[in-house]
Amino acid sequence: MNLNPADARFAALIQSTIRDDVLRPVEERYLEEPRGRFSGQIGVLAVPDSAEEVSALVRLASEERVPVVPYGGGTGLVGGQVMSDGPLPLLVSLERMTAIRSVFPTENILIAEAGAILQDVQTAAENADRLFPLSLAAQGSCRIGGNLSTNAGGVNVLRYGNARDLCLGLEAVLPNGEIWHGLSRLRKDNTGYDLRDLLIGAEGSLGIITAASLKLFPKPAAQGTAMFQVASPEAAIDLLALARDQVGETVSTFELIHRQGLDFLTDVLPDVRQPFNTATEWSVLIELGLAKGQSSSAALEEIYIRAEERGLVQDGVIAQSEAQRADLWAVREHIPEANRLIGSVSSHDISIPISRIPDFIRKGGQVIAGLGPFRINCFGHLGDGNLHYNVFPPKGQSRSEFDTERGAIKQAVHDLVDAFDGSVSAEHGVGRLKTDDLERYGDPVKLGAMRAIKAALDPQGIMNPGAVLKG
Repeated sequence: MNLNPADARFAALIQSTIRDDVLRPVEERYLEEPRGRFSGQIGVLAVPDSAEEVSALVRLASEERVPVVPYGGGTGLVGGQVMSDGPLPLLVSLERMTAIRSVFPTENILIAEAGAILQDVQTAAENADRLFPLSLAAQGSCRIGGNLSTNAGGVNVLRYGNARDLCLGLEAVLPNGEIWHGLSRLRKDNTGYDLRDLLIGAEGSLGIITAASLKLFPKPAAQGTAMFQVASPEAAIDLLALARDQVGETVSTFELIHRQGLDFLTDVLPDVRQPFNTATEWSVLIELGLAKGQSSSAALEEIYIRAEERGLVQDGVIAQSEAQRADLWAVREHIPEANRLIGSVSSHDISIPISRIPDFIRKGGQVIAGLGPFRINCFGHLGDGNLHYNVFPPKGQSRSEFDTERGAIKQAVHDLVDAFDGSVSAEHGVGRLKTDDLERYGDPVKLGAMRAIKAALDPQGIMNPGAVLKG
């Protein structure tokens, strides 16, 4: 490793205090984030294999006043995993801490280290005939510690909640190097402040999560998936209400899909099989998870019939096999990839009160049209109000031609979100991308409390500086 004198001294201190091979040469992947909006810098890269080693690393960083950037799978989309400026940081990657420590099927609990890949956690639950419902597009590479640090959402939030709702306890290293042994398996524990909820969503700015106690669920005995063409976003919301009236909280997924996303698939991913010969303006992907003895196909058919009677749906496809279910999910799962291939000018992860979504979509179209002839792909998790509202260049033009307009588009969208009592960060976190937005739209009392908490737990400001709160 080619280090400057200060970093070489710190690296030697780590090697003499912990072990020689805890340090790694810096690879390019640690300096990048998926959207290419930030490039990072690293003084020293450490890859510990235990909470005790993470503790030792953070303790040394605290003593030497070296910034610490935690690193999970590197899949975050708001720059929380890369530090572009300031003193060169110690980057602590959890990639060696991948163990599933224990599974308690009768308690519906699994304990995993923070570096465990989300898909491996899902598989461990599956092997115990249980379900861990957190499901993301990046689940083959993202890590559970990062999922918790950003309070990740995904497609099953409607039924099971965000990452925060799926966690009972944590093991974590605090900014002074102390280990909090909070891997509780209790579902009731009213013993004061909840450090778990404080660390979840903090994006490494208050400490490093090293392990988690996670909630499991019984696997649905019958799973049904369908895609329905709907008349409008209002109709989609009414369809969701109808479905829940029919089958209760067994609706696990309810995704809104705009025709622009399907057109993008046709343009750049034509091998993705689409269920309808002619795309209408709006569609929804709905999935149910029912108990033993219930027919998911019959339930979906009944929902469709009742929705058709009310003029909510125009056509539909109900999966009759696992292969057909996979085809329907492939449409939804490939929309973000198609978006990347087209290249957005500005992308927005937002949430809006569900009943106000139709008005937001209409007003948003007017606002963007006033800025230029852009294309909008609005899609996402309608059941929990989380939309991915992405603005693209006109057909035949590239996003680079509109780089100078990105800021104006972002502010226009976020101003509208704020006017609709929404949030400019729904499931991807704040990171470094949205710190200005948090200052602009955040409640000043909440921000003051957040700064007080940060100052109390991390008085030297070494934990992921510049993430969540501006320095």
